Amino acid sequence: MQEILNSKGLPIGFNCIFYGPPGTGKTEGVLQLARKTGRDLMKVDISETKSKWFGDSEKLIKKIFTNYERIRTAQELAPILLFNEADAILSKRSGISDSNVDQTINTIQNILLKELENFKGIFIATTNLIDNLDKAFERRFLFKIQIDRPDIAARENIWKSKLDFLAPEQYLELARSFEFSGGEIENIIRKIITHEIINAEKIDFKAILGFCRQEKFEKNLNNNIEEKKTTILGFQNYKKEDPYLA
Repeated sequence: MQEILNSKGLPIGFNCIFYGPPGTGKTEGVLQLARKTGRDLMKVDISETKSKWFGDSEKLIKKIFTNYERIRTAQELAPILLFNEADAILSKRSGISDSNVDQTINTIQNILLKELENFKGIFIATTNLIDNLDKAFERRFLFKIQIDRPDIAARENIWKSKLDFLAPEQYLELARSFEFSGGEIENIIRKIITHEIINAEKIDFKAILGFCRQEKFEKNLNNNIEEKKTTILGFQNYKKEDPYLA
C-alpha cells in the first residue's frame, strides 16, 4: 500500500485521531489495535510530559519522532506512535503573545505539524476536546474516528461482561437508567468489588443502584442543592398534612 501511495507522490504515513467523551475507550481501542495487528506501541502521555518541554520543547519532541523512525526502519511492521490525551498540544494556537508558556506551546505545535506532514508510520492521537482542535491539524489527520458513548444494547452487554450474578431484567434496568461510558461502568464495578471485600458479603441490587447514582458529580451536586432547599436552618420541613401542624 505504501509503495502505491509513494508512486503517486502521496504521503505514505497514516495519521489518525480518535475523539469522543472521556471513558469511551479511545486509548483502549489503540491498545487493542496494536495487539490485534502484532505491532509495538510507543505511548506518549502528553498531560504528563508537556511541562517537561518548557525551555527544551524542540529537542524533546523531535527526539520522540527520531526514536520512532529508528524503530520503524528496524522492524518489519511499523509500530504505532500514540499521543494520549493530546488536547494540550492540538488545541487552537494563541496569537501573538509574550507569555513563555504560549510561545513554547506554539513551538511544539509547529514542530508537530511539520513532523506529521512527513510522517512515514502510524500515528494516533486521542482527545476529548475535538472542538478545540487547531484547524491546521485537520488536514494532517487522514482518519478522524469518533467514539461515542455506548448505546443501551452496548451498555447492557458491558454490564453483563462485568457482573455475572444479576437477573436479565436488572442488566437492562442499569443500561436504560444510566447513560454511562465504559470507563464509568468500570468505576462502579471497582466499587462493588471493594464493597464486597470490606463487608465480606455479596452486594445487592439496591446498593448497585446507589453506586450508579453517586457516579456523576453534576447529579450529586443537584441532589445536594435540592436537599438544602427543603431544609431551613436545621429545621425539618413537615408535610402539610402533618397532624402536628393542624
